[in-house]
Amino acid sequence: MAKIKVLFSLLALGLAFASCDDNDDTPKYKDLELNISGLEDLGNDYVYEGWIIVDGAPVTTGRFSVDASGELSQDSFALDYDDVSDASTFILTIEPSVGDDPAPSAVHILAGDFSGKSGSLSIFHPAALGDDYASAAGKYILATPTDDVDTNENSGIWFLSLASGSPAVGLDLPTLPDGWKYEGWVVINGSPVSTGTFTAVDVADDFSGFSGSKSGPPFPGEDFLLNAPSGLTFPTDLAGGVAVISIEPYPDNSSAPFLLKPLVGTIAAGATDHTTYDMGQNLQFPTGTVSR
Repeated sequence: MAKIKVLFSLLALGLAFASCDDNDDTPKYKDLELNISGLEDLGNDYVYEGWIIVDGAPVTTGRFSVDASGELSQDSFALDYDDVSDASTFILTIEPSVGDDPAPSAVHILAGDFSGKSGSLSIFHPAALGDDYASAAGKYILATPTDDVDTNENSGIWFLSLASGSPAVGLDLPTLPDGWKYEGWVVINGSPVSTGTFTAVDVADDFSGFSGSKSGPPFPGEDFLLNAPSGLTFPTDLAGGVAVISIEPYPDNSSAPFLLKPLVGTIAAGATDHTTYDMGQNLQFPTGTVSR
């Protein structure tokens, strides 16, 4: 009889363990939620993609788009429970909508570290652009050094300073990480026109398609003399327009300025050539939180 009791006891114990295994209460999935403002519509060719860093490696959290009102197409993502629980950092990138590499692109726009169940997202995090732009500053002049005509000097802009009497660096900007470039712009009759992209402030930018045949100064800028875009006429008068320095994803998602515009300067209606003018800071960048 004792042997029978022992046998039943062992069977009962085995059933108890089996019951525990079959009713494991540990969830398989955990929601990751985003609350982000200030993003813009990337068009049809690019999307936003989130990533969590788990044990030093990126794990995708999913892709989403943003409409013209800044609303995310999706802000909650069901992910592996352990991955979300163990994640140290969230990073938001910009990715091609078709033919994308499974790894994150170099275009990191927002990032933040988890502290408990949430984290604050900004461009300032080292895994994003890594600088707050609090010291960004800019100067520019109006001039057209790429032709021999002296009657159209208000039809060119160069991001340099003549305060010392000689051309000098006019922009004070942080060095950008991979995946980003600066771009100069002038708003002419309501239309933004690029002066070219650059990564260094003491050399010429990568565009001279509107300039004349002579060499320009070794600084970012452009003369608007030739090949005017549709709806505009060159030469023009930039007085009354707006000068802008933007931060652009590379490869670029649009021919218009991106949402990151750290420097903006209204060109006075009475602006004169070869006079040094200041740009102001425009530090309204996207921000948000990630929760798990």
